Amino acid sequence: MTTIILTVNTGSSSVRLGVFVCDGDTFTEVASIRHDLSVGEPLSVLKEFMQTHALGGITVAAHRVVHGGMNLTAPCLIDRKIEQEIERLALLAPLHNPVALRWIRATREVLKDIVQVAVFDTAFFTALPKTARAYAIPHELAEKHGLRRYGFHGLAHKSMWQSWRALQPGSLRSARIISMQLGAGCSITAIDNGLPRDTSMGFSPLEGLVMATRSGDIDPGLTIFLQRQESLTPEQLDRLLNGRSGLLGVSGISADIRELLRSPDELARLAVDLYCYRARKYVGAYLAVLGGAEAIVFGGGVGENVPEVREKILTGMDWCGIEVDTQKNYGASGMSCISSPFSRIEVWVTPVNEAVILAREADALMKREAD
Repeated sequence: MTTIILTVNTGSSSVRLGVFVCDGDTFTEVASIRHDLSVGEPLSVLKEFMQTHALGGITVAAHRVVHGGMNLTAPCLIDRKIEQEIERLALLAPLHNPVALRWIRATREVLKDIVQVAVFDTAFFTALPKTARAYAIPHELAEKHGLRRYGFHGLAHKSMWQSWRALQPGSLRSARIISMQLGAGCSITAIDNGLPRDTSMGFSPLEGLVMATRSGDIDPGLTIFLQRQESLTPEQLDRLLNGRSGLLGVSGISADIRELLRSPDELARLAVDLYCYRARKYVGAYLAVLGGAEAIVFGGGVGENVPEVREKILTGMDWCGIEVDTQKNYGASGMSCISSPFSRIEVWVTPVNEAVILAREADALMKREAD
């Protein structure tokens, strides 16, 4: 039986719409678009997408939802209760969950009684070891409020793992990779045989690497100091760390790393160096977590398309067996191995296909519901 699935992948800066025709185990994308969130409302964007591509027969919409919390750990049908839980969790993912809700509601208005499925980025990290998901705070507070490291970009890291694993011959005795999702939001994950062992994002998508407008790791004491000295409300502090920090905050110029790479400005160079330095530190840490790795895999808008960043992160790491081939790195297109033949750890660049994972998860859920 053929099923037509709409995929709605909302990030912090853009939305990607796709339509897949599912025939058995084959998923064929027949239409797609990337749209900047700052331009146009979900309702008008979706209507235009449907009309432009003359799309009909869609029976399922699959939405990427960044934060599912402790309760939403598997793909599920969206009803009023699920919407309420996604809305409740917006405090933990203020740049993401509210956007996903707007698209869920716009999809309902445009496509009426269509079945909608939520697929959660946090679900991939349900299997994190306790030591990687716990914070060193009073246990009773952690239990009361669900304070733990949830991890994000789960669909992207799963996609990178699957893409790399598909190219490996036979069964591997060891299959450890460090996957790096670098875009407006950035995260890095240590994966051992398909299971996450640690990841940089934590309770919210703010922790970890330096990002376009997010600070990443920061001393909590610094935030307390700023709140007192600048008389910041919680909402102002949230906007500062999520929307005015990272590459934009350090450089004072732009959140686009490609623009900063072209700039001669000293603060632009500092922002780029800090971005790459933080990523390099995490690579070293995750090599320790995994006890070595078979591959480093880059994905995301920056990870896939900015070779200067890949070079800056990994140059000088031959001490641990990582050697990047400069010519391969700058010529990479699509799924590409960019490591030197002498590198003990392979380095790959891979297009991240979150949309097909959304389609597959929605199709599998609908089949289970029909049984």
